[in-house]
Amino acid sequence: MQTFGDDELAALRTERYVWIRAGDDHRFIAIWVVVVGRRVYVRSWNVKPTGWHRVFTEEKKGAIRLSKGGSEILVRATLVRGDRVKTAVEDAYAEKYTTPASRKYVKGFRTKRRRDATFELAPA
Repeated sequence: MQTFGDDELAALRTERYVWIRAGDDHRFIAIWVVVVGRRVYVRSWNVKPTGWHRVFTEEKKGAIRLSKGGSEILVRATLVRGDRVKTAVEDAYAEKYTTPASRKYVKGFRTKRRRDATFELAPA
């Protein structure tokens, strides 16, 4: 599996949002992203049947942008199955997103349905 470069990882660690598109037909939307070690993770909040996480479950491909108008980085998404990794992702969200307004979402990311919508992203 390919990995993101140092500059990309640094940006992913500090940027509050990443713009993501699942598959080829979805639009880009802003979501939270975390880095654990040198691996990049995203988690769906809504877990909708038509949402980006469902497309990644089926197609595995998409793209991210580090800023709204930034260049696209093609990615491959892998559903995370291990509980230790999911817990590390939750801890990373709690460490990165610390504002009072973020607390509700950080706590909500710990629910089973959202834990089960955790993906690792890697350059395609």
